[in-house]
Amino acid sequence: MAAAALVLSPTTPPDYHRIVSPTLRIPSDPSITIPVGLLTCQRDPLLRNLDTTIISARYLKPATQPGSGGGKKAHTKQAKASAAPTLTQPYLQVILHDTVLFPEGGGQPYDIGLLTTDDGEVWDVELVKRHGGVAAHYLRVKHGVEDVPVAFTPGKKVSLALGEAGFQRRLDHRSLIPTRLQVPTLAWSLTSYPSPSYVDLARALTPDEVSLIQDEANRLVFEGRRVHIEVDELHAGEKGIDTGDASSRELGRGLPSDYTGGVHRVVVIDGVDRNPCCGTHLPSLASLQLYILPPPPSTSTAPVRHYFLAGPRLLTHLGTVQTLLTRTAGVLSCGAAETPERVALVVDESKRREKRVDEVEKQLAEELGRRLAVEMAVWRAGGGEGEWVKYVGRTDDTPTALPFLQTIAVAFAAALPDASQGTYRYTLLLSSSPSSQTPSSTSVVVLFGSDDDRVKAVGEDLKKHFKTLKGGGRGIRWSGKYTGVWLPEREGKLASQILEGAMSS
Repeated sequence: MAAAALVLSPTTPPDYHRIVSPTLRIPSDPSITIPVGLLTCQRDPLLRNLDTTIISARYLKPATQPGSGGGKKAHTKQAKASAAPTLTQPYLQVILHDTVLFPEGGGQPYDIGLLTTDDGEVWDVELVKRHGGVAAHYLRVKHGVEDVPVAFTPGKKVSLALGEAGFQRRLDHRSLIPTRLQVPTLAWSLTSYPSPSYVDLARALTPDEVSLIQDEANRLVFEGRRVHIEVDELHAGEKGIDTGDASSRELGRGLPSDYTGGVHRVVVIDGVDRNPCCGTHLPSLASLQLYILPPPPSTSTAPVRHYFLAGPRLLTHLGTVQTLLTRTAGVLSCGAAETPERVALVVDESKRREKRVDEVEKQLAEELGRRLAVEMAVWRAGGGEGEWVKYVGRTDDTPTALPFLQTIAVAFAAALPDASQGTYRYTLLLSSSPSSQTPSSTSVVVLFGSDDDRVKAVGEDLKKHFKTLKGGGRGIRWSGKYTGVWLPEREGKLASQILEGAMSS
């Protein structure tokens, strides 16, 4: 991830995390894990390092880790956030008294970081998950380690750090979470970097609405509206009712059914919004730097997906778009501002060229069909009797090879004299193969004739001898596709022999 041009306050404001319950306390006993909702990463989102204590550690093998839990199916995002991960290699699962690494939840992906044991050894924390109300850290097992090392004995001290990679990942996530909170949505997704995140709305926003939302969001960003967290106890049986009113919608809305921390956490953007969320929000909207909400495609149907960008991801996006625009303008030999019009001209000319090519190919196919009809007439005029058979193999790189051969068949039948309809007996086999072939190349075949039983018999015989030929038909026409190399002197010769053999059998 590219470094962000962002200056952060070195410390989180003291009033950022506000416990509004007079009875709620953060556990200080190092033998007890602090529940998700009160973790240091949630109380102090700017802190990068933390010394803490090991509560427990387990060695997990891929075969012993369940992929999913039983019981009733939970909300997809909630189930994904709290479900035990599917492990592809051994991990150490470590529970700590506290953590500076955020466990996946509330739509925000997990943090990655580093854990240093008291013997100075550094371990990669590749995954942090919430199990109930507990944050579980998954450490990549080092080569040769087959059990829990002594350094992970409960009560031992360890140091946690986000590291530069972990900080940039966290910064990207934190810059996008608040932007979603400002727009009522049907659904939303914080996608993988560097793709734009999105919200699903009941209808498409009008251009005026997009402009209004974008301008208002950027006004709040430039003002540097403050963000703080209010935490209360979630009493047993308290579900909350979402009435849609800002003063009540934070009660119980969106809380995971398996959450056992007993803490209700509300993110407050001063004068803008109150919303339940367990994510690591920055203390000021100024960290978003800039916010854009591109209009959706004109073909969007309900629900409509609107993409949005902010923070480091937006900077990366703008840099990528500028690079692509510059390259495209260079290819078209025009200025950046002229690129859309020049692209439109190129596309329009391409469509006209394709239409001309289609017309010429149709004329060519019809001419080839008429020539075959003339060839058969000459054969009969020269004393030919019985059924006329003909194999024609073509080499053609057109993507419309099958329609081209079918047009030949139609033109051939149309060119026959009216008096010959029902009296001339014939069977023709056409094939078309690309000029450059590999074992995965596709050749097409078209078989047609005057007798549907004979066409069916030849088609079945072709499939019998060409194992990768798949096809079928109805009546006097049959077509198929062959996978592999089709050479005139080999496959073409065999196809011709099959046609002759079916005629004489």
